[in-house]
Amino acid sequence: MKIAILSRRQDIYSTHRLVEAAKNRGHEAEVIDTLRCYMNVTSSHPSIHYKGKELPHYDAVIPRIGASVTFYGAAVVRQLKMMGVFCVNDSIAITRSRDKLRCLQLLSKKGIGLPITGFAHSLDEIGDLIKMVGGPPLVIKFLEGTQGIGVILVETATAARSMIEAFLGLKVNILVQEYIKEAGGADIRCFVVGNQVVAAMKRQSKSSDEFRSNLHRGGSATAVEITDEEREMAINASRIIGLNVAGVDIVRSNRGPLIIEINASPGLEGIENTTQIDVATKIIELVEDGVKSDKHRVRDRE
Repeated sequence: MKIAILSRRQDIYSTHRLVEAAKNRGHEAEVIDTLRCYMNVTSSHPSIHYKGKELPHYDAVIPRIGASVTFYGAAVVRQLKMMGVFCVNDSIAITRSRDKLRCLQLLSKKGIGLPITGFAHSLDEIGDLIKMVGGPPLVIKFLEGTQGIGVILVETATAARSMIEAFLGLKVNILVQEYIKEAGGADIRCFVVGNQVVAAMKRQSKSSDEFRSNLHRGGSATAVEITDEEREMAINASRIIGLNVAGVDIVRSNRGPLIIEINASPGLEGIENTTQIDVATKIIELVEDGVKSDKHRVRDRE
């Protein structure tokens, strides 16, 4: 089987591990720089060119698309799907997960537990918006952000009002969200592959001054046993968004587990080193099953 891995760099841990896992299972794996792809959009022969040559046919693609290149990366994934390639995560699911508001609305519609979240446009409604999420302390999040960037904890109503006014004045789209104090600066990353949570770790912020638990922000991680409710929530949330591979971040609150974010390109380094689970191989096994299912569907149509 021939697998393409869309990634800006070959030396990133996640990319390297996926290549290694694919080769260990007897497959070819090539790393393709997403932004070096260019497309011929035609009904007769849609194609992708790369470094002056047309890309060969791949059986599957594993997108590892950074938040800053979501639009172009999703277009490349969409083109590959048009060409009959099995996509681990398709373009619609990727863009859904990257838009935090859209993602939360889809989860809310299906009754998934979420922190109280507000979204507004008018400066006149800031006071009521702050009350709606339970008042300070509260969290302000950019609609698109990753690794904790664009996530701000605000301690007072005055500071919240000033910050929200500033962002709305600059035409920056933000969410205002309740702060789950009882979580103590910790969250749980559930790594979903297919219909399973294959690994889970608890991430803890580095100090009382830093509430973000992301490992890139200096947080620490330990392997954790999740509850059946948390497991089912993570799997259902991934299914609702349409992701076959996802990092689902959950906080434990007084009213049960709540989802704070879903990541379409979750990193492998933290979860593998913390849990000692070979997550990369589990993703390749998913690819094998997905390609096999696609071929069965084609034969059934014939």
